[in-house]
Amino acid sequence: MTVHEQRPPGAGRARVLHEPGWGSPGEPRYLPIEGHGLIGDLRTAALVGRDGTIDWFCPGRFDAPSMFAAVLDADRGGAFRVAPPAPCASKQLYLPDTAILLTRFFTPGGVAELTDFMPVGLEPCALVRRVDVVRGAVEFRMSCRPGFDYARRSHRVHLAHPRLARFTAEGGRTSELSSGVPLEPAGAAAEARFRLRAGERTWFVLQPGGSGERWSDEAVARLLDHNRDAWRRWLAHGTYDGRWREMVQRSAITLKLCTYDPTGAMIAAPTTSLPEAVGGRRNWDYRYAWLRDSAFTAFAFQRLGHHEEARRFAHWLERRCRETDRADPQLQIVYDVDGGRDLAEVELPHLEGYRGSRPVRIGNGAHRQLQLDVYGELMDAVYLSDKEEPISWDLWTSLRRLLDWLAGNWQRPDEGIWEVRGGPRDFVYSRLMCWVAFERAMRMQRRRGLPADTARWRAVRDAIYEEIMERGWSEERRAFVQYYGGTVLDASNLLMPLVKFIGPRDPRMLATLAAVERDLVSDSLVYRYDPGDVDDGLDGSREGSFSLCSFWLVECLTRAGRLDDARLVFEKMLTYANPVGLFAEQVGDSGEALGNFPQAFTHLGLISAAWDLDRALGRGA
Repeated sequence: MTVHEQRPPGAGRARVLHEPGWGSPGEPRYLPIEGHGLIGDLRTAALVGRDGTIDWFCPGRFDAPSMFAAVLDADRGGAFRVAPPAPCASKQLYLPDTAILLTRFFTPGGVAELTDFMPVGLEPCALVRRVDVVRGAVEFRMSCRPGFDYARRSHRVHLAHPRLARFTAEGGRTSELSSGVPLEPAGAAAEARFRLRAGERTWFVLQPGGSGERWSDEAVARLLDHNRDAWRRWLAHGTYDGRWREMVQRSAITLKLCTYDPTGAMIAAPTTSLPEAVGGRRNWDYRYAWLRDSAFTAFAFQRLGHHEEARRFAHWLERRCRETDRADPQLQIVYDVDGGRDLAEVELPHLEGYRGSRPVRIGNGAHRQLQLDVYGELMDAVYLSDKEEPISWDLWTSLRRLLDWLAGNWQRPDEGIWEVRGGPRDFVYSRLMCWVAFERAMRMQRRRGLPADTARWRAVRDAIYEEIMERGWSEERRAFVQYYGGTVLDASNLLMPLVKFIGPRDPRMLATLAAVERDLVSDSLVYRYDPGDVDDGLDGSREGSFSLCSFWLVECLTRAGRLDDARLVFEKMLTYANPVGLFAEQVGDSGEALGNFPQAFTHLGLISAAWDLDRALGRGA
C-alpha cells in the first residue's frame, strides 16, 4: 500500500493542470467558461472542460463543499483530467436527447472519445468516465487530484490495490477511484498512463464516500445504457414539436439537470463565483433555489408538457409556506435545496477566483433582502399549475395569508429583481409583480370559487396599477423606468405585456420598447440596466449583456407584431450558445460567456421565447 499526503492550503501551491509533461507551458490556465459541458444526476452536477478536465464538482448535492474547483483556482482547486498528454484539437457533443457528454480528441495518431455521465439514482453518486479509441492509437494520461471542501482540507492518497485509489480527507471522509487500467500515486493525485488502439476502451469511476463495488467494463456499459434510456424516456414526455426543437429540448434537459430530485427544488445555476466581469467583484453563489427562478422554471416546464416538475415545485413551495410565521408570513426569497434558510455569505480568500476574479463566495447574502416581486412570480406559477391539477386547500390558505400580508406591505421599497446592494427603492418591476400576484389570485379564486377577501385584493390591485401608470412612467424618457422618480431604463419592464399588465401595442409599451432598443440593446444583446447610471452597491465594472433579457426582447417584439425582428434577434441569440447548446448568465463584449454556467434563467427564457415566437409564426403561416 502506498500513501501520500496533500499539504493543506498555504503550505505550497501544487500545480494541477500544468505539471511537467501535461499540456504545454503556453496552454491557458483557465478554459473559457463556454468551453464546458454539464453532466449531473438530479442531485448535483459537474463541469467537464473540452480538454477532458472536470474542474467543478460538489459531491452529493449542488451546494455541498466542492471536491474539484479548478475553475476557481487552477492550482489548488482540484481537478480530474483524462486526455492525451499533449495539446490537441477537441470537440464536445451530447448523445442525442440525453445528458451524456462526449469529448472527442483529434490527435496525430488517431481519434478518441471520452464519455462522461453521472448515473441518475445511484447511491452514492458517481462520476463515470469511459475512454474509447475509434481510429488509430492514442496515448492518454489520467490525473485525479481532489481539493476537498473548496481546497480547505488536506487529504491522503493510497492504493488499496493497483486499480483502486482511496482519497481520505481530513475529518475522515473517503472517496474511491476505480479504474480499468493500473493506477499510480503522484503526490496528492492518483494517475494513470495508457495507450489504446481502435476498438479498445477503458474507464474510471469516482465515488465520493465509496461503495466498495467492483466495477467492470460490463457494469459501466449497463449504467451507460440505463442512463441514456432514462433521459430519453423523460424527454419523450414533452409535447413541444415546434421550430428550434433541438435547442428547446437541450434547454429542457439543462433545466432538469438544475433540479434537486429529492425535494423538487430548482437551482439558479450549478456553480458559484464565475464572474459577471472578469477581474471584478460581481461573483455570486447561484447553487440555491430562488423563488423567482424556480417559478419561471416551473412555467417553462409546463409549456413543454413536463407537468410533474411543476407539481413537485408546487409541493416544495407548499412546504416553505407552512414554515412561515402566521403573524409575519413573508417568504424568504431564496433557500437551499432542502428548504434551509441560512445561506450566510462567506468569502474564500485562499482561492484566486476564475482568471483572478475575486472574491470567491459561498452562500448568498441576498437571502436577507426584501424582494416583493417574488410573490407575483409565485402566484403566476401556481395559477398555471392549478389549471393542470387543482392546488390543495392547505396551499391556498397559505397563499391567502401571504397575499393578505402583501396587501399591507406592497408599498415598501425593496431590493428588486436584480438584488442591488445600494439600498431599497420603489422598483417598478416589483410593483408590477405585486399587481400580478393579486390579479392571478383573483383569477384562481374566481375559477375555483375559493374563499378570500377579494374586495381588499381588488382595491390593492387597482391601486398598484394606477400608481405604476402615474409614477413608473417618465415623460422625460418616454418610457417606464427602473424606479419611481428616476430616469434609468430597466429591461425587466419588457415583461409588462408578457404578464398581461399592458397591451403589447399600447403606445406607452411601444415607446418603452423603442427606448430599450435604443439605449440597452447592442445588436441582439440586451443589458438589464446601465451600471453607470445605477448605484447598485458594487464596483463600477461593466457587466455583460443579460441573456434572459434578450429573450424577453424576442417575446416583446413577437407580441408587438414585429415577427421578422423577433426571429432575427432569436436566431442571433442562438449563436451565443456554446457548441453543446449551453448558455451562461451573460455575454461579454467579445461574445464570451460570463457569470455562472449554465444559467437556468437563460435557458427558461429561450424556451419561453421559442414557444411564443413559434406559435406566432404558425398563426402567420
